[in-house]
Amino acid sequence: MKVIVGLGNPGKQYDHTRHNVGFMVIDELAKRLNISLDRTKFKGVYGIFNHFAEKVILVKPLTYMNLSGECVRPLLDYYDIAVQDLVVIYDDLDLPVGKVRLRLKGSAGGHNGIKSLIQHLGTQDFKRIRIGIGRPNNGIKISDYVLSTFSLSEKEDINTAIIRSADACERWLQKPFLEVMNEFN
Repeated sequence: MKVIVGLGNPGKQYDHTRHNVGFMVIDELAKRLNISLDRTKFKGVYGIFNHFAEKVILVKPLTYMNLSGECVRPLLDYYDIAVQDLVVIYDDLDLPVGKVRLRLKGSAGGHNGIKSLIQHLGTQDFKRIRIGIGRPNNGIKISDYVLSTFSLSEKEDINTAIIRSADACERWLQKPFLEVMNEFN
């Protein structure tokens, strides 16, 4: 069994914000694969589908970003899924808008959602797909910036990043993550 988690914040006011690119990738995958996120449990919403002989879960935590681990840990425990079978998709201030980077592991890098996951999972060794949202260059506070929407000039790049990230997730269902990293980085 594999789990693909997209990080974000629940609620209409956060739709299409920089912090919600993880949710956007899950929505793209659900649309492509015709999967309904129709289960609500573990402080999240998710859907389960079969990919050949393997079950796959798409998850959007509903805990707000800073508490994402409160959703993911119980879900992994309930379905008896190893951390090695988890990939997490999230926004990254340190990458230019639209840049996609896959990693096997790493630190939180200041991202509170990842901090929560590391705390609840007890390890930094989980797969990640980081989507660049850039840094503000006009004195905007980081907290306000990540909750802002993308500008018109950024939308094409971010839409491309969402598609590439969904492509990488689909490829991971067929190939080892290291091969997917080599293809998409």
